[in-house]
Amino acid sequence: MMLKPHRHLYHLLSLLFLFLDLPFSLSTTAPADIGALKSLKSSITPSTIPPSSCLSSWDFSSDPCSKPITTHFICGLSCSSNRVTSITLDSVGYSGTLTPLISQLTQLIILDLGQNSFHGSIPPSLSSLSLLQQLTLRSNSFSGPLPSSISSLKSLQELDLSANFLTGPLPNTLPFLSHLTRLDLSFNKFSGNLPKLPPNLIELAIKSNSLSGSISKSSFSELTQLETVELSVNLFTGVLQSWFFQLPGLQQINLSNNSFTRVEIWKPGKYNSLVAVDLGFNKIEGYFPVNLTEYPVLASLSLRYNRLRGPIPLELGKKGNLKRLFLDGNYLTGIPPAGFFSGTGEESPVAGSLGDNCLRGCPPKSQLCLPLQKPMSVCKQVYGGKRHGKN
Repeated sequence: MMLKPHRHLYHLLSLLFLFLDLPFSLSTTAPADIGALKSLKSSITPSTIPPSSCLSSWDFSSDPCSKPITTHFICGLSCSSNRVTSITLDSVGYSGTLTPLISQLTQLIILDLGQNSFHGSIPPSLSSLSLLQQLTLRSNSFSGPLPSSISSLKSLQELDLSANFLTGPLPNTLPFLSHLTRLDLSFNKFSGNLPKLPPNLIELAIKSNSLSGSISKSSFSELTQLETVELSVNLFTGVLQSWFFQLPGLQQINLSNNSFTRVEIWKPGKYNSLVAVDLGFNKIEGYFPVNLTEYPVLASLSLRYNRLRGPIPLELGKKGNLKRLFLDGNYLTGIPPAGFFSGTGEESPVAGSLGDNCLRGCPPKSQLCLPLQKPMSVCKQVYGGKRHGKN
């Protein structure tokens, strides 16, 4: 008779262990996070939410952060414990605005709404996301200015707002983004001068905007890690000074399609790592910047469609690591360096173009010499009727 209580206890313990093995969540998603997620979904036009999309699975009859994920919240967000830490929406054309209540997701690390059709302004309330490391809103239709409050995102490492309709000047508070390593604001409508930049940038891209003025040394002070600069298709003017090419980590420069009138280039430092330079389609005058021939790892160079005169330095033809060279559309004279051509005079170890200049003796069958040189009458007019063929 005394065995029955023990047998009863054994069954209770067995049920308890079975219950502990069942998948369930010890806590539910924070109410503020649920409110923000609901607001995010309700701010999107329902007809732009395809049945197979991530947002379509956001059914709030289920807890967003509960495990296991079966039929609800199957993609688009990640959680840690009961807090949302990542929102990465699929690129299916969601159309709507970005709710200011996104600021309630205070544990958010990643926010990626890229390649959709969000419109309206970027809410200043984003500044509350103090843990945010990656903000990607590229390829949408956001408009208006970039809120200066974005500089409150002290943890931000990557900011990509490219391919939108953002306007106005860039905020002077950008340097406060002290952890930012990648900044892409390309294909917008930003105007005004280039402000001082975040000090730890590695990649900078603000091409296809309406930025103007000169490139100031103060904008790039402290940028010892900068590797890539992409500022093409803007309205920059003036002299591109020699300090710019001496930035210690710089590898790639693209400042094409601006209105620079002169370039100053010193001889490189001992450890200069500049690999690619594109200064094409500017208004650069004077002789070819001969110090470029001494940059040890330069492999790609474009100065096409400027206003350069005089001969091509012979040293340029001796650079074995030079693989791409575009000097077409200038007023360069003389005979191109023999090092650009093989023994037959037709093949070249360098891809590119020396065409549309005032050169003599450029092998017409060589791809490097296409298009054909300018008419002699044009060259004489540029050089005031003087002979321009001497090297």
